[in-house]
Amino acid sequence: MFLSSIKAEDRSPFGSFWFEPVGMRTASGARVTADSAMTLSAVFRAVGLVAGHMALLPVVAYKRGTRRRVNHPLLRLFNRRPNRWQNAFEWREMIQGHLELRGNAYNEIVADPRSGVITALLPRHPDRVKVEVLASGDYRYRVTQIDGTVKLVARDAMWHIRGLSSDGIVGLSVIEYARESFGLGLSAQSYGARFFANDAKPSGGWIEYPGSYKDKTQRQTIRETLQDAQSGMNRGKLMLLDHGMKYHEVGLSNEDAQFLETRKFQISDVARWFGVPPHKIGDLEKATFSNIEQMALEYVTDSLLPRAGRIEAGIEADLLFDDEDIDVEFDFEELLRGDSTARRNYYHMGILDGWLTRNEARAAENREPLPGLDEPLRPLNMVEESTAEDQEIDAETAEPKQQETAEPKDASASTRLHAIVQANAGRLARRIAKANGELPAPELLAESLGITHDTAVAWIAAHRGLPLNEIDMTAALASLGSTP
Repeated sequence: MFLSSIKAEDRSPFGSFWFEPVGMRTASGARVTADSAMTLSAVFRAVGLVAGHMALLPVVAYKRGTRRRVNHPLLRLFNRRPNRWQNAFEWREMIQGHLELRGNAYNEIVADPRSGVITALLPRHPDRVKVEVLASGDYRYRVTQIDGTVKLVARDAMWHIRGLSSDGIVGLSVIEYARESFGLGLSAQSYGARFFANDAKPSGGWIEYPGSYKDKTQRQTIRETLQDAQSGMNRGKLMLLDHGMKYHEVGLSNEDAQFLETRKFQISDVARWFGVPPHKIGDLEKATFSNIEQMALEYVTDSLLPRAGRIEAGIEADLLFDDEDIDVEFDFEELLRGDSTARRNYYHMGILDGWLTRNEARAAENREPLPGLDEPLRPLNMVEESTAEDQEIDAETAEPKQQETAEPKDASASTRLHAIVQANAGRLARRIAKANGELPAPELLAESLGITHDTAVAWIAAHRGLPLNEIDMTAALASLGSTP
């Protein structure tokens, strides 16, 4: 059983109540703890939003220095099941929530004693973990168990993720530094509840009594009579006054009327503390149609990316062996997809520029790959790379064609044949150069130059093994095609 399943109000000898921070009383009179702050809707939304998005992102591993993905046992813990009680989403959401509210997240490492491979990560509630600095300068963790016993955990047996830290040992709690701001929000919320419990009217009023009271006893008797007439079952009933008394209701002050504005301000204030755009937690005052998409992008780059970098660094430093050449990253592709128009333009430009294949675009849209769409296109003519040489014409090849166009109509057939052979020979020569000296197949040679298969085989056999870079390959191929 995890601590998250134990009710905060459990005051038994080993209940969670005794391990939670007392909370410091703020100037507004409210005591602020991580749990009381979560009663503010803006705080709950901010924490849930960030924790949910970080839990949603898949974790991938690359060979260091490349973009080639590799498999690793840690990926099963982060993407499938970190322990036998939780799935990956629940676990990652919880530890991110610990980071947001308390500045620290703790996971006890369970590893195979023979291989050293990590088999489970067991979360420990930050309120029950204390860091104990030793005389040597090292430190260990004191974990209070549910039964009240204390377990000592070595530093290398605890995966500790720190938020912003001032000493490098423990992270700073947002609640501790934002207690005055959150205390104001809690006080405004409490005031609003009392205000509307009183029918949205200011409590109290005063009664004008002509003359004077005989003594204190008469004054107290009249006060108690009037209060009894307007309390309990008599609340809201018509009040009857005698002896010339008049009731004067206290008007709604400007301060009373502005408490809703105060609560509205708290939303943007909470957004600042957690580093999320206000529109993400319900404040759309400054969001417009023209900037909402840019603000959503800034949420990923300015808010989620630093959080991901903190966890990535923790994984590589504490959960991987030093000799493992692996980079761990959160895959943000899903959050950066954009709308349908933006995605369509992104795929279109990637395919036209040749750095994205058509099947990769289909996979990004969760579609099955199609045969023949795995090869990138060449931007110039939009042809596949393997057939680009057959359709490529450079300046050297274009010259004979321009000359051919300029020749009179009665040019001899031999001249036109020579131009065709010269062009084909140039294409074959460039293909041989790009193939690192590999000669073409006899069938291709015979078809390109209009010679017999036996002639092509004989020519290839004669030139195999020769330093082709020293031969004028274009001239050699052209002369072969021109041989009667």
